[in-house]
Amino acid sequence: MTNKYSNIKKDDFKSYATTLRSNMCGELNFGMVDSKVKLCGWVNKRRDHGKLIFIDLRDFSGLIQVVFDANINEASYSIAKEIRAEYIISIEGTLKARTAETVNRDLATGDVEVAADSINILSRSKTPPYALDERDRVDEMSRLKYRYVDLRTEDMQENLRLRHKVSSTTRQYLNSNGFIEVETPILAKSTPEGARDFLVPSRLNPGNFYALPQSPQLYKQILMFSGFDRIYQIARCFRDEDLRADRQPEFTQIDLEMSFVSVDDVIKLIEGLITKIFTEVLGMELALPFKRLTWRHSMETYGTDKPDLRFGMQITDLTDIFKNSQFNIFINVLSRKGVIKGLKVDDGSQFTRKDLDDFVYTAKKYGAGGLIWMKVESNNVLNSPVAKFLTDGEKQLLIERLDLHENNLVLIVADQFLKTCSALGVLRNYLGHRLNLIDLDAFNFAWVVDFPLFEFDDREKRLSPMHHPFTSPSPDSMDMLDMEPLGVKSLAYDIVLNGNEIGGGSIRINDIELQKKIFKILGFDDKRIEDNFGFFLRALQYGAPPHGGIALGMDRLVMIIGRLESIREVIAFPKTQSAYCMMTESPSVVTEQQLSEVSIKLSPIKKRDQE
Repeated sequence: MTNKYSNIKKDDFKSYATTLRSNMCGELNFGMVDSKVKLCGWVNKRRDHGKLIFIDLRDFSGLIQVVFDANINEASYSIAKEIRAEYIISIEGTLKARTAETVNRDLATGDVEVAADSINILSRSKTPPYALDERDRVDEMSRLKYRYVDLRTEDMQENLRLRHKVSSTTRQYLNSNGFIEVETPILAKSTPEGARDFLVPSRLNPGNFYALPQSPQLYKQILMFSGFDRIYQIARCFRDEDLRADRQPEFTQIDLEMSFVSVDDVIKLIEGLITKIFTEVLGMELALPFKRLTWRHSMETYGTDKPDLRFGMQITDLTDIFKNSQFNIFINVLSRKGVIKGLKVDDGSQFTRKDLDDFVYTAKKYGAGGLIWMKVESNNVLNSPVAKFLTDGEKQLLIERLDLHENNLVLIVADQFLKTCSALGVLRNYLGHRLNLIDLDAFNFAWVVDFPLFEFDDREKRLSPMHHPFTSPSPDSMDMLDMEPLGVKSLAYDIVLNGNEIGGGSIRINDIELQKKIFKILGFDDKRIEDNFGFFLRALQYGAPPHGGIALGMDRLVMIIGRLESIREVIAFPKTQSAYCMMTESPSVVTEQQLSEVSIKLSPIKKRDQE
């Protein structure tokens, strides 16, 4: 069994002798030749060569070849003929050196084998739904349904080893930096934190509900109020939201909080943690400090607040070039204080008209009014449906600004700032993958700082917090809270890896009047403030130190380190994208008695296939 994570060694998973075994399969080596061994494990493969039967015996540590010779031990040989793949057996025998011509260089234990003296079948197995070494050819739904088989594969066991290593390294690092681990409740109060809560009815308090925590945020802060200087937990969190490949309804965060700190203190600590993880897990040194970008610069340059820095292709502002344009689209955008930005693609000759139409569709899908494309032909002639609306001077300035040459492609979006940046950011990421511009072996970190404190929710037509309502405004823009709240910056920070946000945090509000004011700006009336946050404000009025923290997404971090496509690959028992567990077939119906005990009566529910 090979290991793709260079610094996770077999020594990390030591053998412990029991009454049933003396060793684990993967630890047997040439230095132990002629030793008597007792092994237990799963039958990985069985090969019958007439009077010789070879079995690859597998346990959590690896594989070893076991040989049954009819000429030496007929009884054991006869039993070996009965066994099949995934039977669980115990064997006793002698470790022997393989002959030179039979050494298996692809196997860690390939220079030795066990000559079996005895065998005992501990558990029989049905024929598995698929062979473990054919995992790549099995659809994910089948693998999730038979997760207990899937977890036996080398890939899944390596992935969970990786997760364990990240978790244990995190604990060691934080413990050595003055943190203590504190658990917070799973049955919590429902508080508006951005996503939909999972609700749990209370049998002892009919008509009342707990919520599963979206994060331990308020508990972390209250622990700071209570005099704990540094706390952390590897916390289970729950959000009832639409899922993607890197989301689950229940997930794990590395949550921590510290008193008497600034933004720089939190960033320095997390850079140390990430560096420690990469050194311990991958044997890789990271350059410090990580790059820092302001939120606005990140949006303007990469079209997102989680930029992928593994490739260039930056967004360029073109607004000033067209400030006196007679092109109606540009006139309308600029009259509404919008912006005009563009991307240059070095080789645009490979893109068909259908590709260009798809780019327009993508821009519209992500909120922009549309997209303009221009192909650069010989002598720097711009071929575009809108070329006739541009002056020669504008064309020349565009060529100079973007350093255009023959076969370049230009993609331009004109709209409000966020819509323009976001649409081009999506196209940039798509083109980075399609044109193979991304170094898939690289790990590029960045901090994004100076976020706005608020954003405008177009659907709700109101302000909402960019992070959460407990984030402190930046002192240098706090005077804008009353007149121009969208101009207020925050003391928030996100850490980004390869275009994925892997963590976010902030310095928190520690003044009760400021906290109340933020709630009011967000549209909370006094009753809602009391109902949702009364307990928190009562704690805050007894004195709170300056404090801040962060939460890192454990699942996502491990997924990226392992170069995997989905966080389901690093979770032992995940849900599907519809939040369904294929293995246990949950969620499922419960009895009328169970519902009655928690005072719930269901109204008629339309079946999904009728919707």
